[in-house]
Amino acid sequence: MRFCKFHKILLPIFLAVALPALAEIPLVNETELVPADKHLQATGLITNIIEKYHYQSKKLDDELSAAILDRYLENLDPAKSYFMAEDVDRFRKIYRSRLDDALEDAELSPAYEIFKVFRKRVDERIAYGINLLDRDYDFTRDEDFIFDRSTLPWPATETAMNDLWRQRVANDILNLRLAGKQDSEYQDTLRKRYERIRTSTYQLDANDVFQLFINAYTTTIEPHTAYFSPRISENFDISMRLSLEGIGAVLSSDNDYTVVQHIIPGGPADLSSQLHDDDRIVGVGQGDAGEIIDVIGWRLDDVVELIRGPKDTIVRLEILPKEAGFEGPGRVITLTRNKIKLEEQAAKSSVIELADGKNRVGVITLPTFYIDFAAQASGEKDYRSTTRDVKTLIADLQKQKIEGLVIDLRGNGGGSLSEALDLTGLFIKEGPVVQIRDASGKVEINNDPDSSITYNGPLAVLVDRNSASASEIFAGAIQDYRRGIIIGEPTFGKGTVQNVVDLNRFQRETDEDLGKLKTTIAQFFRITGSSNQYKGVTPDIVFPTAQNVDKYGERSLDNALPWTEVKAAKFAKVNLTIDNFFASVKEKYEQRIKNDREFNLLMQEHELLEKAADRKSVSLLESRRKSEQDQLLQTKRALENEIRAAQGLPPLAAEAELDEKEEEKNEKDNIAADILLKESALILHDLIVAEQKLPVELQAVQQGRNEQAHAPLAQD
Repeated sequence: MRFCKFHKILLPIFLAVALPALAEIPLVNETELVPADKHLQATGLITNIIEKYHYQSKKLDDELSAAILDRYLENLDPAKSYFMAEDVDRFRKIYRSRLDDALEDAELSPAYEIFKVFRKRVDERIAYGINLLDRDYDFTRDEDFIFDRSTLPWPATETAMNDLWRQRVANDILNLRLAGKQDSEYQDTLRKRYERIRTSTYQLDANDVFQLFINAYTTTIEPHTAYFSPRISENFDISMRLSLEGIGAVLSSDNDYTVVQHIIPGGPADLSSQLHDDDRIVGVGQGDAGEIIDVIGWRLDDVVELIRGPKDTIVRLEILPKEAGFEGPGRVITLTRNKIKLEEQAAKSSVIELADGKNRVGVITLPTFYIDFAAQASGEKDYRSTTRDVKTLIADLQKQKIEGLVIDLRGNGGGSLSEALDLTGLFIKEGPVVQIRDASGKVEINNDPDSSITYNGPLAVLVDRNSASASEIFAGAIQDYRRGIIIGEPTFGKGTVQNVVDLNRFQRETDEDLGKLKTTIAQFFRITGSSNQYKGVTPDIVFPTAQNVDKYGERSLDNALPWTEVKAAKFAKVNLTIDNFFASVKEKYEQRIKNDREFNLLMQEHELLEKAADRKSVSLLESRRKSEQDQLLQTKRALENEIRAAQGLPPLAAEAELDEKEEEKNEKDNIAADILLKESALILHDLIVAEQKLPVELQAVQQGRNEQAHAPLAQD
């Protein structure tokens, strides 16, 4: 069964596999940093599979070698605060045109030699940073610390590197001062933090170095192709079996920070409404009163080990919310570990009553495309699936006399391809839904498997930047058939298919576990021939929250496959109404939001948060830094209260922070009065009114077109 959920090289923190206790992980002697036979064998298999079976095979040559080297260096030192420019120049001089030959010959010593230099530089820099803690810092000096150095060169001189670390340490101290820490506390906290960075680096063994290097190769080919070491592949297997226990989030590393990549629907984090995508976790504590351990600079799997734990136990997380920007302020949240409640991932329905009180629009919220494969395989008649649940919800909504239906796919990262096909089939009679082209160039057309129609009324689909894969297949098909109107933000742009290959299937010379390779084998195409890859689905009406779209989704990933197209499949559009009245409906929407106080306040808040998240530097002048923090909090709180007032809700508490129960309540209030969802319902209502105004003769034409489009297609 094909799945089309998007993945990156991330470690889900809901997994139940136990990692070694942190104190038990030994430091690795430099003499142990050599490739093993299993690494050489795995290299041969990986390069062979990629060259022969990857959807976009790239020849190993000098050009690719240079790109692999640069990616490896950037993966080791993303903040460019350890390697000197002369180190990088020397590596490029020696290895720039040699890594392709090294990979083809399974000669991995360059990767290990580079890593040994990296360890040495980390040791030097951490020692220097710890010594800086004893200095007296002057926070009346007006200077900026550039924390995002991704586009900057590596420091060219020792003086430049030392100044970078002086600013880094000063920034770390200032963050703790503004968080209320005493001078005696910040020295101890930062000394432990820096020592932990050194220890984590010296705990990386030959297996870790191999994975870092091979993934520099695979992600230079394409971002969804990845090697999983035996330990990581074990975690991946458990996630695919839905053995989900923990807090229900997926984490990634960004420089020294642990970042929330995705909140799993139905997990403790999702149900609490306290943790969100792009929040950064900077501390972890156990139980109601356990010490909050600073985890900045920690390895990702070590942070996971602290967060994961038995069901019904408490974990406290110190987080820097996305909207707080790089410098904070942070806050502490409390979560109770639990299994992911799969029923919370299921489709849910609600009804929006429009302002006139006469018109009702149904809403079906769909967090993922799911199916209970085990129950289906065992022959259970009532197994759960997206399509089955949506079909039931539609019947219930129709009993409530809805005039139209909104399918809300915001945040839906994908899931089962078969469910995307089946769900589309609830709204069309027959016809193609998606095309798939494999590495050989062969195109397969996937059709609606059911000739019946569950709902033939007015339809809108609401999407955002995190709607991906199966969501894009469904939304794209609805748009191409003109079966409904698509509203929201351009989607993620994940239009590729991955397959996980167990390398142990090919081993002959060793009994050691070689791990797994996730490789891209095919690409999805819409029935028009256009791909969702890279561009995503562009809504018919794009909300103004869709700013700087190149910063998110597939468009933001290095080496993402480009947009392309194939021959269109044979299909007929279903609805003329959208084509005839789209311009007038869009004009009415634009006029409405100009005068919609709630909508405009929401846009102001969105722009404020985006601006804070986009900062690449912070001031080291304490008075300015504190003033900026206070201004951000006050502006955000004022906007939130204006939005709440416009919705008839009471204002938030005057304090800068809310207690957890109050915040949970406020989040639910905001969900209940979703401004963008309400606007989507109004847009759909405008279309319904426009269609009702069609002259009788055009209504007859439309009806005939519907019947023709829903009829079986003639065969060539």
